[in-house]
Amino acid sequence: MVEPHLLSKHVVLVDDDPALREMVGAIFAQQGFRTVTAFAAPTDALAYCREARSRGEEVHLLVLDVMMPLMNGLDLLERIRLVPGMEKVPAVFLTARDEPYDRIQGLGLGADDYIAKPFLPQELMLRVLAVLRRCYAQESPELDLGFCTVSLDTAEVTRPDGVVALTAKERAILATLAQNRGRIVTIDSLSLACWGDSFGYENSLMAHVRRLREKIERDPSAPEALVTVRGLGYKLTLR
Repeated sequence: MVEPHLLSKHVVLVDDDPALREMVGAIFAQQGFRTVTAFAAPTDALAYCREARSRGEEVHLLVLDVMMPLMNGLDLLERIRLVPGMEKVPAVFLTARDEPYDRIQGLGLGADDYIAKPFLPQELMLRVLAVLRRCYAQESPELDLGFCTVSLDTAEVTRPDGVVALTAKERAILATLAQNRGRIVTIDSLSLACWGDSFGYENSLMAHVRRLREKIERDPSAPEALVTVRGLGYKLTLR
């Protein structure tokens, strides 16, 4: 079940393909999102974002196609970032292009995820929800994992045999998983939380998760709290 406060977030979708706009809009509607404003022209979306504050409206998420005429999605995001109040609004790219350079450029502009077409509706929604939870959910200061408790404020694990400190990356992994407790968090989303990029960090993430399990699990080889969801990512189970 999606948290009600996330379903109230205002999504702005920009894609010049009418079939894709209709499909993505339907995916958000089926999930229960109440406000999705769609545009075919990037210039119209930019004008809308510029005028939103004067109308008393707020944009919470941008979903942008990359390959569009006159202005591509990368340029559009760069211009939207210059609009007062829009500097940190999360953004997700939808594109048929999945080249590493495009990913790096888009993420460098402040995009939170990059999804290549074609995609499954479930994949789109899982990744969009992961972005929204990371940006709009409050993290719990203390996590009860059964075998131990974790303080995100002090980055310490209290175990039966004493207290163990977390590294910055380990804390970032736990905080992101805690914001999505009981739900799958993709490898890309965890990489973004730790390194600010989702490309090329899978092996590093696996190494950090392995060391983190040594600190928070009763048996790291048979994890109960931080579990792997094969082919998708990880999830955290709290008491």
